[in-house]
Amino acid sequence: MLLLAIETTCDETGAAVLEGPRPPDVGVPTIRSSVVASQIEIHQRFGGVVPEIAARAHVRQILPVIDEALKQANVTLADIEAIAVATRPGLVGALIVGLTAAKALALALDVPLIAIDHLEAHLYACQLSHPDREVYPCVGMVVSGGHTHLFECVGPLEAIPLGGTIDDAAGEAFDKVASLLGLGYPGGPEVERIAKGGNPKAFAFPRAFLHDERLDFSFSGLKTAVLYALRGQKGLDLTPPSAQLVADLAASFQVAVVDILVSKARQALRQKGLNRLGIGGGVAANGAFRDRLTTMAVADRIELFIPPMSLCTDNAAMAGVAFAKLAAGQIADDDVDVLAGLVRAGRRTP
Repeated sequence: MLLLAIETTCDETGAAVLEGPRPPDVGVPTIRSSVVASQIEIHQRFGGVVPEIAARAHVRQILPVIDEALKQANVTLADIEAIAVATRPGLVGALIVGLTAAKALALALDVPLIAIDHLEAHLYACQLSHPDREVYPCVGMVVSGGHTHLFECVGPLEAIPLGGTIDDAAGEAFDKVASLLGLGYPGGPEVERIAKGGNPKAFAFPRAFLHDERLDFSFSGLKTAVLYALRGQKGLDLTPPSAQLVADLAASFQVAVVDILVSKARQALRQKGLNRLGIGGGVAANGAFRDRLTTMAVADRIELFIPPMSLCTDNAAMAGVAFAKLAAGQIADDDVDVLAGLVRAGRRTP
């Protein structure tokens, strides 16, 4: 069975063709093609994603990206038997572009439409990239520019929230610290690159909730600590920092973020009595984070699942979770809508 997946939750326009079992059979699909059109160059001048600009870029890119995904998979729209699209969480305007395209295609082709939760898809990327291993049940962690959350993943369609950030997401903190240090956008790769030449022990930055039983995160104070270390307690020192100071700040900041993330992942595993850990989201591409997770997994005898780089950042292929939804009969109604906020612990987080 061939499925076309669409991803427009933030600033990446993605389309993918996946081949998987026909319902009610259940299995891990294979990726026939995956195409992503990045908007990095569009948003670089602003130092972050501008929602309205992102939505307009999706409008321009969505049809060419879908067309390219079909060509790379060597199929036509007539071969597609289902459409999947991420409908939450994300930027409202961006989400609407993807959902509108998906609804139009599903109606024209008379095929089922499957609504995808972007975070469930990030976690499913672990299973998609390890088709011969059982990922669930596991503790799932999504770490990206917009999200830092922990889940107890009973299965691909059941992710129970355990905790999340109360302010900045980890990826957002990377972007903001990169801006403070005069580095480029996106900040994550730039901070990682500069940090390689720095001393991670140069600054003793705070690690919020590190010894707290709650499985929540906070990176706002860490970001502020970097600001004070750079510009003084009043934030008025505008003396250009040396290259070594920038490297030391980047390294000290990065190790603090990694300490927090790995510590909370380990804490969640112990609290839930699980020995599998799945990591999703763009920050999972960070080398220091991956190394520390691997070291922790070996020490604690944890099965660690991290997707390859191409499946960490936003992409449509991770919507392969749609095959599990099809098998469960979870087909979207015609009036399905987008939801910008994250549904967490019975409430919506904007």
